[in-house]
Amino acid sequence: MSKDKLIKSLQQELKEQSETIASLHRIIDSLNETGVESHRIILSLNKTISGLQGTIDELNQRIKELSEQLGMNSRNSSKPPSSDEFNKPSPKSLRGKSGKKAGGQPGHKGSHLDITIEPDEIVLHVPTLCRGCPNHESCVSQACVGETRKVVDAVVTVNVTAHQSLVLNCPLYGIRYKGEFPEDIKAPVQYGENLQALVVAMNTVGAVSVNRTHEILSGVFGIPLSTGTIVNMVNRCAYGLTGIIEFIRQRVAESTVGNFDETGTNVDGKKHWVHTASNLDFTHLRISANRGQIGMDAGGVLPNFSEIAVHDCWSPYWKYPLISHALCCAHLLRELIAAQERHPEQKWATDFIQLILKMKETKEQALEAGETKLSAEKLRAFDMEYDRIIKLAHEENTFPPTGDANTEKKRGRKKKGKTLALIERLEKHKVSVCLFINNFDVPFDNNLAERDIRMVKTKTKVSGCFRSLEGAKNYLKIMSFVGTAKKHGKSAFVAIRNAISGNPDFFLQFT
Repeated sequence: MSKDKLIKSLQQELKEQSETIASLHRIIDSLNETGVESHRIILSLNKTISGLQGTIDELNQRIKELSEQLGMNSRNSSKPPSSDEFNKPSPKSLRGKSGKKAGGQPGHKGSHLDITIEPDEIVLHVPTLCRGCPNHESCVSQACVGETRKVVDAVVTVNVTAHQSLVLNCPLYGIRYKGEFPEDIKAPVQYGENLQALVVAMNTVGAVSVNRTHEILSGVFGIPLSTGTIVNMVNRCAYGLTGIIEFIRQRVAESTVGNFDETGTNVDGKKHWVHTASNLDFTHLRISANRGQIGMDAGGVLPNFSEIAVHDCWSPYWKYPLISHALCCAHLLRELIAAQERHPEQKWATDFIQLILKMKETKEQALEAGETKLSAEKLRAFDMEYDRIIKLAHEENTFPPTGDANTEKKRGRKKKGKTLALIERLEKHKVSVCLFINNFDVPFDNNLAERDIRMVKTKTKVSGCFRSLEGAKNYLKIMSFVGTAKKHGKSAFVAIRNAISGNPDFFLQFT
């Protein structure tokens, strides 16, 4: 082959190889573009998957929360028993069986209906066989009483006292003089103190509505007692208690241990909150449109309180740094029961329930023995057990994972869940939880405040709402007064009658 032909052949081969290389480059570029697009698709799919996973997590969390809400009742939460409706939980006592028989125990002093006053009427009963006997009268005159049974009944009567002013002609001066009425006799027709006290007691303490009070008393006494008259009686009674309510407020603010709580009610269709501040001797109730610190400040007790406050751990109570806090362990027990039901496989909640009840039992035994405090060894043992259970609780309940780097971060704090939040609260407020065993003046629970405020829920349930804010305030004045009277052994009727007669200061003899 000549040299020229060889060169041409090589050039042709080189050209074909160049075209092949160019074709390969085009294929490689095409593959690179496809790879980039595939990578973009993969990234997009990963982002979509992460978003769907986040949605699934949110839905699972929501399902969990709704399941927990459905499982809440009066036994494992702060919901009232009335909210259980037809799905009432089976009663379960945390105290366990004592081994004693049901009913009164040996040495228990019983009580029965015992009437010591003299009877107004005596009815004699003779044997049936003696009826018609010719010796009946002589036998009865010599008979003795074998047995007496008394029937106690109420006789409803109306006593009307007519006050008449006499007009006299003076023979000495030739002037006509007219007799003066007592200061409390102001109208041609008015109602006496006993009837007024009964009306006020029925409408407030009895939680009977104004219309029903009118219906009952008008039917029983036959007196045209209008609804407006009933409202005026309640308002006048409350107005006369202003001074004693301020006295009660001051005494609660000065106490070494105070119990605090709040509950909702409706006033003219709007949500309001009743705040209670009380101790063993006094009850103070106040209403506000605010549930938090504004409403608490309006009550006038917590801003001036500097000792131990027993409450349910609601956050606004912690905004008073000068007071010592004691948590209601009854609330904690309900939350622990709920945690126990949510996570039956975990052991920490059961251990904590047993610890709290053991501390309560130990304190009660010490009080029965006349002791004023627990020994250092017992307190140290409780302290160590408390820390052990909290450590176990954290091991059984880790914080939810934060996700990988590709997961889209959401603003705000990640939800801990009710169980982990409870654990952290028990750890943070350990001193407040255990204060009742370190200070025997501190109660185990906040039942005192709950009892003082319970009648508000009954009144709301019966009447639906308060018609006016002024009516709600007057009701709470009377209930504060009556609640304090009961703590000093006085009945509601006696207390209200003293208030109507202008003598609410009878409370001063108790202080």
